Amino acid sequence: MGMSVIISAADVRDAEEILKLQYLCFQSEAELYGNYRIDPLVQTLDSVHAEIADNLVYVARLGDEVVGSVRGSADEDGTGRIGKLCVHPRLRGHGLGARLLRAAETGLADERAATRFRLHTGHRSEGNLRLYQRAGYAAVGNAPGSDGVMMILLEKDAQAPTAYVTSA
Repeated sequence: MGMSVIISAADVRDAEEILKLQYLCFQSEAELYGNYRIDPLVQTLDSVHAEIADNLVYVARLGDEVVGSVRGSADEDGTGRIGKLCVHPRLRGHGLGARLLRAAETGLADERAATRFRLHTGHRSEGNLRLYQRAGYAAVGNAPGSDGVMMILLEKDAQAPTAYVTSA
């Protein structure tokens, strides 16, 4: 590749690139479910700006290009919620998703005092489920998303050891 992927906090100037990347990345999920109205595909630029202003948003950069993103927020009860983890299709399988997940967990624990983490993914999203299980998450239930897709809810304690497995 020649250069390293750097993970850092997103800036409001990253909002448009994040939205474009998200749209690209979630096409495969939409196809998997036969639903092109899933939440990440209908999100607006204004709502991405709001997420950057109110939550923890991290991006992965390869040079100047945003090639990955993740969002995190925390509830008053100490639950860190992680969502919209995405990695550019050409960079999948190199551990970047695990690195972004780790950044969100660390940020939520350090900056928002999260004591546990919660996330969700579609019930057919086997690659996502494998990533989250390797990261120490366990299924705690399921519920239909606002877009109609059945979501598996996963959780882990912030102090739980993680065995992130990444490939070279």
